[in-house]
Amino acid sequence: MDRSSEIREFLRTRRARITPDQAGLVPHGGARRVPGLRREEVAQLAGVSVDYYVRLERGRTQGVSETVLEAIARALQLDDTERAHLFDLTQPKPTARTRRKRPLAPQRVHPVLYRTLDSLSVPAVIEGRRLDVLAANKLACVLYTDFEARPRRERNFARYVFLDEAAFTLYADWEQVAGDCLAMLRLYAGRHPDDPQLTELIGELSLHSDTFRSMWADHNVIAHNSGTKRLHHPLVGDLTLDYVVLAVEGDPEQTLVIYTPEPASPSAEALNILASWTSTSTTRPHTSGQTHNPAG
Repeated sequence: MDRSSEIREFLRTRRARITPDQAGLVPHGGARRVPGLRREEVAQLAGVSVDYYVRLERGRTQGVSETVLEAIARALQLDDTERAHLFDLTQPKPTARTRRKRPLAPQRVHPVLYRTLDSLSVPAVIEGRRLDVLAANKLACVLYTDFEARPRRERNFARYVFLDEAAFTLYADWEQVAGDCLAMLRLYAGRHPDDPQLTELIGELSLHSDTFRSMWADHNVIAHNSGTKRLHHPLVGDLTLDYVVLAVEGDPEQTLVIYTPEPASPSAEALNILASWTSTSTTRPHTSGQTHNPAG
């Protein structure tokens, strides 16, 4: 990925969403040719020269100080995740600058985590880099899809969300889920711009999904912490599940994601039915598996 281009587009899209009123500026007279803030207005808010900010937005970040980056983050009203992404783009780690474009070492799931997944009575998955699904318990496989039955390169939530036809009907809020999924990939890309598997994934999704291409250009980033998923499952109907993302000790790029319903709710009853069906079935039902090219 072209880091200069990433910096330019991230800063451009961040300033485009802020109006002079939101920034506390008195707009000058005349028609505005750009949405949001002009470069000179960002420079004014950050307390730097216009030339300096223009160079920064063009990706010329060598020697930029943390103080300046903090000032720009405040001027653009970045949240904590966006601020971290700006630092990842403009001040890459030394290892990232020197890393050649080769696959990262494979991620391995500790045996204890497999036992943990099997012991849980609710859906749970282990996610790795670029939203790869490293492991999932039976209930998660029935809730989503049997990732273990897929080729290894296809065990990925982004591929599932954007390219699997079942995902479009499973998620009640598909566009929100897709946007969040893509924004998490953007955050990862800022940390691992030279990951060839990420490049392959982005290329595949861009080729087959108009929606992905459109959303990718927005340069949004979010952290994956907690939230709620509304689902319409083909076997048990509607479910509302809260999820929490837990860090895995020993690998900062592995997370345990657990989905739980409200106690004594219709979703809890539906999940119990699904779990009962799963425990008595000798095979896992495949509620998805085919891919197609979604419309934009």
